[in-house]
Amino acid sequence: MSKKQKLPLVYQPVGFVVGWASGALAGMAFRKVWKAVRHEDDAPDALDRDRGWGEVLLAAAIQGAIFAVVRSAADRTGAKAIERSTGVWPTKEKGGRD
Repeated sequence: MSKKQKLPLVYQPVGFVVGWASGALAGMAFRKVWKAVRHEDDAPDALDRDRGWGEVLLAAAIQGAIFAVVRSAADRTGAKAIERSTGVWPTKEKGGRD
């Protein structure tokens, strides 16, 4: 088995740690942004009876955008680090994470 075929398996634990850390970072960033936007500590939950549709959907949109940006930045940083250290891009083929 060549180095290029083995690397995606080796990268999986690294990807897991990077994904976990990026999720935690995105959560912290969302809480700060929500506090700045709405001056509230807690964002609305979809099942919060006291919050309106607009507020719930705004919170979901902001949270989703922040999560996507942070995860993409973390994934890209991890992949570039693997490529610099091994000379091989850590995915089997061109394309996305899925």
